[in-house]
Amino acid sequence: MTATPSDSHGPTAGDRRATSRGRPPAGLENRIETDIDSESAGDLEYEVVTTPVLVIGAGAAGARVAIELAEAGIEPLVIGKRDHGDAHTTWAAGGVNAALGSLDPDDDWPIHAADTLTEGHHLNDPDAVELTAREMPDRIRELADWGVPFDRTDDGDINQRYFGAQSYRRTCFVGDRTGEAMLETLIDRARDLEIPHRENVLITRLLSDGRRVDGAVGFDMETGEGLLFRTNHVVLAAGGFSALYHRHSSRDDENNGDGQALALEAGARLLDLEFVQFHPTGMVGERYGGEWDGRLVTEAVRGDGGRLYNADGERFMERYSPEQMELDARDVVARAIAREVREGRGTEDGGVFLDISHRDPEYVRERLPSMVERFESLGVDITEEPMTVAPTAHYTMGGVDIDFRTGETGVEGLYAVGETVAGVHGANRLGGNSLAETVAIGNLVGDHVASAVTQADEVPSVTDGQRALAEREFRAHRALAAADGTVTPRALLEDLGDLLWEHAGILRDEAGLRMGLEKLEELRERTTDLRVDGGRTSKSFEYAVDLSASLTVAEAMLRTALERTESRGAHYRTDYPETDADWRVNLVVAADTGELSITRRGVAEPSDPVREALAEGYELDYHHLE
Repeated sequence: MTATPSDSHGPTAGDRRATSRGRPPAGLENRIETDIDSESAGDLEYEVVTTPVLVIGAGAAGARVAIELAEAGIEPLVIGKRDHGDAHTTWAAGGVNAALGSLDPDDDWPIHAADTLTEGHHLNDPDAVELTAREMPDRIRELADWGVPFDRTDDGDINQRYFGAQSYRRTCFVGDRTGEAMLETLIDRARDLEIPHRENVLITRLLSDGRRVDGAVGFDMETGEGLLFRTNHVVLAAGGFSALYHRHSSRDDENNGDGQALALEAGARLLDLEFVQFHPTGMVGERYGGEWDGRLVTEAVRGDGGRLYNADGERFMERYSPEQMELDARDVVARAIAREVREGRGTEDGGVFLDISHRDPEYVRERLPSMVERFESLGVDITEEPMTVAPTAHYTMGGVDIDFRTGETGVEGLYAVGETVAGVHGANRLGGNSLAETVAIGNLVGDHVASAVTQADEVPSVTDGQRALAEREFRAHRALAAADGTVTPRALLEDLGDLLWEHAGILRDEAGLRMGLEKLEELRERTTDLRVDGGRTSKSFEYAVDLSASLTVAEAMLRTALERTESRGAHYRTDYPETDADWRVNLVVAADTGELSITRRGVAEPSDPVREALAEGYELDYHHLE
């Protein structure tokens, strides 16, 4: 029998509608409906939801995939862990890259691609980079048409600002709330297309035999009710894993590696997990209170002329990068700050000063309204005094290994997109490219999945085997919620964050990484004494679920960091400080036998236009800002 879902925002039978581009081809009508049934097995009760495509993750990448599906006549179901529209995309403040040439007409997509490869230390997937760079001018114009209120020049063109390590002013922006504006517009577009969504849902397992995926299992975080999703197509858009570190720019309950862990368990491969980007400027210090530690101070502050000073009043980037100064690559600036602090020239809070008070106050308020407002709420006027900042774990270049033209993972029916995947960014991400990837690749993946759905057989009902796997997972949920040991999941996650910061942070070496792996095993042993308070609707239970994924991804990251005996991009080994040409390979992680394995894979070469742009040696002239 059909049951009304417990989430009032979820799709019901009455919510089924054709999309704005008409109904799908004949014979597909049943396949695009989202059916919800109730099931019971002894003392277990759960919902069964059937949908042609399940999109896990409701940020920009997931939304863009869903929009492309809907415009092709396929009605996906989008699920997210938070309220609809409240995703990590909103924290991407500074801007989104596209070679529009609004201010610098010589800019073009091959130069954007070349900058991306250079910043990624040539470990990027060139095809992924070129697809992103080619797509972005059209995607920006599309977003503007849909309603993103990009800042404009006096001539009415989309304005662009400098971002670190970019040869030209290429970063489009909405003040310093670009990600928020983009997501609001994408959500509005999804609502116009009447795309079903369900919020406050956490997926704990994909139904997979290692060769194909045919569903997912999770629970409603508000009611604790089990959920079995039946589908032939799953798109992972669940973010990265930077929140594993104790100082990070995410919320504590996001970016904890669940997308990567789900994919690995389902039979997919992970790539380049050793590359974690530490943004140079996260908030730090007692003056801001503990809740703000690590929160991002957008690169737009430096893009608009912000300067870094140590505690001795020295503008120290003159020592490390006299040509590009504060707008050198993020890894370069982060290591410079770390060195200043380590050598005793940091503040009492272990940071440095970021100062934009030399700019006109009205300019600062116009260009950086969110930063001004945030710091004013903490009693700091950034138009008159400096901020205290230090590096913070911000973005993970590693993730699921995919074909960027399709999103395919090598497991039939499983696709991935956004920060969940690896490939575009290589060893270090170019600022402004994360938002670019979400819409550029999201568009391509959505288009491919739509074509795959139109060629697929109708989604069948749940098999006995799938039901048995799901019910085993639901029983595991119940057992976990009843855990009555002495150690809380939150305490273990905090210990994991300290472990990674100490042993796999900005500066790494063999001894530290091996010690990190030993401590990780000790953490795993402590999970046998877990205590969960409050049942399946509690934050404690959510953290307990997160813990399993976080431990898996942390191990893979530590092992790949130990394997790579060189320094490249965001991965800096003090015992191997040089970049080694023989290490221009990607590290691929698999779990085919239940144990993690690591293999090496060579990197392809870029196309002729991009090679020509690389040979030209384009480079930012920072001193235009002076």
